[in-house]
Amino acid sequence: MIVLAIALLLAIFLLPNLWAQWVIKRHARGRDDYPGTGAELADHLLRRLGIEGVKVELTEQGDHYDPEARRVRLSPEVYGGRSLTAVTVAAHEVGHAIQHHQGYAPLLARSRLVAVAQKAEKLGAVLMMAAPLLFLLTRLPGGLAIVVAAAVISFGTAALVHLVTLPVEFDASFQRALPLLKEYIPPYDMPGARHVLTACAFTYVAASLASILNLGRWLVILRR
Repeated sequence: MIVLAIALLLAIFLLPNLWAQWVIKRHARGRDDYPGTGAELADHLLRRLGIEGVKVELTEQGDHYDPEARRVRLSPEVYGGRSLTAVTVAAHEVGHAIQHHQGYAPLLARSRLVAVAQKAEKLGAVLMMAAPLLFLLTRLPGGLAIVVAAAVISFGTAALVHLVTLPVEFDASFQRALPLLKEYIPPYDMPGARHVLTACAFTYVAASLASILNLGRWLVILRR
């Protein structure tokens, strides 16, 4: 029974990320019938839509749009790729640039929340590691509980922010990128593009679940 419960939990936490990776790789095969790379499509869309001041850059930090620097940053596979995954992911990140250009409030809120989440997760890790030491030093009956509660809030904030970003991701994918892609890829590729866009959003579900799993791991360690 315990083994089954563990297997079920692992499936819940791991399957979204595995599915997203599988979808993205499935459509990453090079296409000779595509006229340009992901970077070229992103640059073209930005110019066509009149979004000035936003540039497309190569990055090793994963595909993302940086609203502070106003940069669409693409991984090497997307930047130089000529595949359905490459052009779809590029259009998705341009979707965030469109949101920013139009003053889409949830994106601006997400940007602030992400910064908070990153700090909260780091704080959570520090508190978790320091909890036993602080308890020994203070000897307060509720000392350990207070520190653990603070760490739970920190990790929980990170998980919550990842889930809150989902509406922003779905808007960038299906309200911004998908209508644009219809003009640039063949109709028979549209179902695949939808799958890739859904996978882009589900990476945030996976990140949220990873934060929860990380919290659980620390709580198990502290109970020992």
